[in-house]
Amino acid sequence: MNGAESPHDVVVVGGGLAGCEAAYQLAQRGLRVRLVEMKPHRRTPAQTSDRLAELVCSNSLRGAALSNAVGLLKEELRRVGSLALRCADETSVPAGGALAVDRERFAEAMTRAIEAHPRITVEHREVTEIPAERPVILATGPLTSDALAASLAAAVGAEHLAYYDAIAPIVSADSIDWSRVWKQSRYGKGGAVRGDRAAQREQTAQPDRAAQREQTAPPEDAAERRDDAEAGDEAYVNCPFDEAQYKAFVQALVASEKVEARAFEEVRYFEGCLPCEVMAARGEQTLSFGPMKPVGLTDPRTGRRPYAVLQLRPEDEAATAYNLVGFQTRMKYAEQLRVFRMVPGLEEAEFLRMGSVHRNTFVDAPALLGPAMELRALPGVHLAGQISGVEGYVESAAAGFVCAILLAQQLRNEPLRPPPPTTALGGILTHLGRKQPTYQPSNITWAHIAPLDPAHGKLRKRARYEVMAERALRDLDAWWAAG
Repeated sequence: MNGAESPHDVVVVGGGLAGCEAAYQLAQRGLRVRLVEMKPHRRTPAQTSDRLAELVCSNSLRGAALSNAVGLLKEELRRVGSLALRCADETSVPAGGALAVDRERFAEAMTRAIEAHPRITVEHREVTEIPAERPVILATGPLTSDALAASLAAAVGAEHLAYYDAIAPIVSADSIDWSRVWKQSRYGKGGAVRGDRAAQREQTAQPDRAAQREQTAPPEDAAERRDDAEAGDEAYVNCPFDEAQYKAFVQALVASEKVEARAFEEVRYFEGCLPCEVMAARGEQTLSFGPMKPVGLTDPRTGRRPYAVLQLRPEDEAATAYNLVGFQTRMKYAEQLRVFRMVPGLEEAEFLRMGSVHRNTFVDAPALLGPAMELRALPGVHLAGQISGVEGYVESAAAGFVCAILLAQQLRNEPLRPPPPTTALGGILTHLGRKQPTYQPSNITWAHIAPLDPAHGKLRKRARYEVMAERALRDLDAWWAAG
């Protein structure tokens, strides 16, 4: 349907994956939706067609295996009737273990489904300020127009809106070589935490490397890990460098291949959040006076301050994943794997998220959004997709789905029933609500999904993920059947 005068129950702004998914799910629940998309009157610099749900960067929707967090998210979306996943499956092309689509056919399928729905009206115009109609879902994506972004900033405070993101990599806790690192706050503020005391005792025994990793592994008990994560600065993990290691690492950063900025990005770095390779290029010692400064730290194995330190910070409450502090980067993914595995303790690191720096518009979701993805300062205004701080096409569709489900429950005056936190869909909400020193967008990772009960015992990584996936699908099916 088309036309601006049709009655509607909900306005959705933005015809990308999040907006289309939200509009479709609301319409499927009997609500009349007006979907407002600025194309063809105006496009973002990244867009080339006038279709809805245009994929502008890649035809890959990433891994399909259930042992992969995004693979689990896709399977959950299939089970709950996602339009995006239905169209993706219909337009898929061979891609090994990934789900990839023909981008033009995918956009055509999405556009047909939206325009043919009897309860969706598509209106083509640019929205330059937050609409007065309520409820409204803003799903305008990472390249939200300057005018609408300014309207949003005026409503929530400019300090809560970012116009690009600088993301540091995240590694799995299980893949850290705990015999080579230690936890300590700067200047002895807190001392060693419980999970490291055994490791420090074992370090004098000098067993082989494999044995060391087993003996000094981080605690598997979720409660113990939570204690560590809540210990403040004690939760920082220190990866020590000697002088030769540091200089080789800096040289590798400077020489690495970088992703070139796209023409529309006009990347302007903030001094407080520079890519690590930009800092390295300013001088050999720049990093040692910045994020790698070793002051206030003593390596318990040597009793001395190391030449330099790369610090890791827990990414989740259970400390199953760690962020490389201050190491946002534009290095190509293969280069990130090569260079960051030069860090002592990360030689065999599993990267749950790669680093990036690119233009993006997103809000500080933990500070601004309520449980229904609704702005606390503006009741009736909901956010979905990348503007809320998710990263990636699949995650954007998932955020649109969850936002629509919660809004439909609100409009029916029902208690909110979000997806369980044990599911990947629930993990979308976990990320949006998880307070961080600096909120950053993220793809779905296993760190967003509730850890297994300790009764499962210690499982190898792949086996643990498979058990978590089985639990997620079981809990999702029960949640969906009850709704």
